[in-house]
Amino acid sequence: MQISLEARPFAELQTAALVSYVFEETDPVQGRVAELDQKTGGLLRKLAQGGELTGKTLEMTLVHAPAGLPAERLLLVGAGKREQYGSTQLRKLAGAALRHLKGRSVKQFAFLVREGEATAEAAQAVTEGLIFANFESDKYKSEKKNGKEVDAVLLAGWDGESRAAGETGLQRGRIIGDAQNFTRDLVNEPSNKLTPRILAERAEAMAREAGLAVEILDEKKIAELKMGALLSVAQGSVEPPRVMVVTYTPANAKPGAPVIGLVGKAVTFDTGGISIKPAEGMEKMKYDMAGGATMLGVMRALAALKPSVKVICVVPSTENMPGGKAQKPGDIQVAMSGKTIEVLNTDAEGRLILADGVTYAKQLGATQLIDAATLTGAIVVALANVNVGVFGSDQAFTDKLLASAKACGEKMWPMPMDDEYREFIKGTMADIQNIGSGKGGGAITGAMFIKEFAGDAPWIHLDIAGTAWLDEAKPWAAKGASAVAVRTLVELVTKL
Repeated sequence: MQISLEARPFAELQTAALVSYVFEETDPVQGRVAELDQKTGGLLRKLAQGGELTGKTLEMTLVHAPAGLPAERLLLVGAGKREQYGSTQLRKLAGAALRHLKGRSVKQFAFLVREGEATAEAAQAVTEGLIFANFESDKYKSEKKNGKEVDAVLLAGWDGESRAAGETGLQRGRIIGDAQNFTRDLVNEPSNKLTPRILAERAEAMAREAGLAVEILDEKKIAELKMGALLSVAQGSVEPPRVMVVTYTPANAKPGAPVIGLVGKAVTFDTGGISIKPAEGMEKMKYDMAGGATMLGVMRALAALKPSVKVICVVPSTENMPGGKAQKPGDIQVAMSGKTIEVLNTDAEGRLILADGVTYAKQLGATQLIDAATLTGAIVVALANVNVGVFGSDQAFTDKLLASAKACGEKMWPMPMDDEYREFIKGTMADIQNIGSGKGGGAITGAMFIKEFAGDAPWIHLDIAGTAWLDEAKPWAAKGASAVAVRTLVELVTKL
């Protein structure tokens, strides 16, 4: 989809649709909308007085052949209450407008920002929203929605001095939007189409195209490195494991800057192993590699945005299967770090592969660590599908991530990491056990397990189990992978 800035006045745009937005207030026809009303001979005020134009959140008011405008249609989207409005709402309403119009086979349209909003931030938000909304989860359908894709969007309202800012925001928004869709495409793949080996091939292709350094560790190299925790999960599958290492090195690194380590869980299918999951809903477990896909999407964006800090991405990948060679409850494994692990439940496998991933990232030189994983059902109980659970060992580092999440509109919530929870994973037959001692706090004990391998390095764990997948389509997004945390992590790293 082509997205470009348009300097011509909106009243001169000959397009299939002209889109703008109105706020929910006593008089929604104000500012630029009042200009549109004037051009259409008072039509919009009549619609507002008749209750057809209220500004309620994502309400769509579509006018065909609006008199006084060369556009074939005029679409006004409800932006909700003005005091609750920001770039998050702008991103969603731009996406909702696109999906509303593409459902009516509109191929191109113009999006007009309101008065005072011709900024880089607004251009970025609109662009991200448009690219995210144009993605469909119909890759394997015989009848696709591709015929209804929007081909081009003009961003209107930026002119004169604001044009340069608009171009900057548009380009950043395109990079991030494309990175999100790269992640979504990976997460949506069924496990027969995305084994660890295939994921490694796609990661390598992405890295080489983006100009990133990449190394793929096969099962022999993994064994040489003594990644016993990862191998313990992989031993039940005929599919061999892989570890992807993607590195971004800045041309001019900021003096004294940290080396960021991004570690993503990539279990391409999780049956639970011998501690097998219930059949109902197991098909969704193809998304258990969303953490790894998220980190690869972040690296794709960073390659183009070129931050001044070095970033090392480590993605351990395997299947978790109940084969004849699968590990069993009660087995004791030795992680790459040398720490011994008592495996009480083989369905708590994500933390095992992350243990070796975090250890390896540190070995490669990472000084600050972030991992992302669809780790626990317990985080869904705690936060439902609204917030990402955030666990951190360093308050200053965690605060930076939470500020980045807020800035780019991704909901994340800090979770406790009190020392008392460490007792829950204290092993009976080994150093630690891979599930808690039955006292609850499953999401926290999962995080505490990973923290054991981060050591003294500032570390953050993102549990995205409840937020990495949209069970139902949204007005601004197709059903399926959400690419949650991509925007936040890009924001964090580029602002360090």
